[in-house]
Amino acid sequence: MIAVLKHELRIYFRSLAAYVFGAFLLAFVGLGSMLYNLQAAVSNFEYVLSFGCLIFVVIVPILTMRVIAEERKLKTDQLLYSLPISTTEVILGKYLALLAVYLLPLCIISLYPLYFSQFGDIYLPTSYGSIFAFFLLGASLIAVGVFISSLTDNQGFAAGIGIAVILFNYYSVSLSEYVSSSALGSLVAICVLVFALALIIRYVTKNDTLAYSFCIILLAALAILCWVDTEALEGLLPDIMTALSLFERFYVFVNGIFDMTGVVYYISVIVFFLFLSVQSLEKRRYN
Repeated sequence: MIAVLKHELRIYFRSLAAYVFGAFLLAFVGLGSMLYNLQAAVSNFEYVLSFGCLIFVVIVPILTMRVIAEERKLKTDQLLYSLPISTTEVILGKYLALLAVYLLPLCIISLYPLYFSQFGDIYLPTSYGSIFAFFLLGASLIAVGVFISSLTDNQGFAAGIGIAVILFNYYSVSLSEYVSSSALGSLVAICVLVFALALIIRYVTKNDTLAYSFCIILLAALAILCWVDTEALEGLLPDIMTALSLFERFYVFVNGIFDMTGVVYYISVIVFFLFLSVQSLEKRRYN
């Protein structure tokens, strides 16, 4: 794993990838600091991070698009399978390299509250709690990007899908206001979502039994819920869209609440998508 980590870090810092990522993140947060903390004389640095998280829509897919897709395109992923390490260690090595690239500009950003506190009253616990949540948000989105990259050998396609997925997650709470909250609308939408997830599981694992079992169990649970209490489905889809929003949980930290459920949720998302990435590579290895 350490060898993969070092190899990936050499690639990032010998190319423009790490520098472009850091430059865009620092520029966007710097712009937010100028607009909020300096020009508007607002003492809440966490509002800057709330403004800056929009940049993830662009920079995360661009950073993660090549991590596995390029290996598949150049056929060098076959070399990874011959290494005396497991697929899990390969994914972890690549993921930790991405986190290192992400942490460098974040370390610089973490100095901003201390600097601004010299000129006004900055509530440091909220600021650094928000920075910690900002790190978890970025780490979760990077894990999603790694999984998307593992599904294709086309870097442009991986970046495009990544931007679409993150953008949808960013606006999911706003979109939930326009989604049907009726029981029938929620039922149809959830059934479509279950079938889509089953197809993804089948594609990643090549295990028909697992995919069909997943689909049947969820549809059976949904049918039981409809039979027991149809009204429970009313407003369920908007609630699910809100609950799955990574950005909405980040805003809880921005509002001054250190939410442990949010921390657990981010860690669960990271583990889940890294697990899917491992399964995607394992499927290609056996093929």
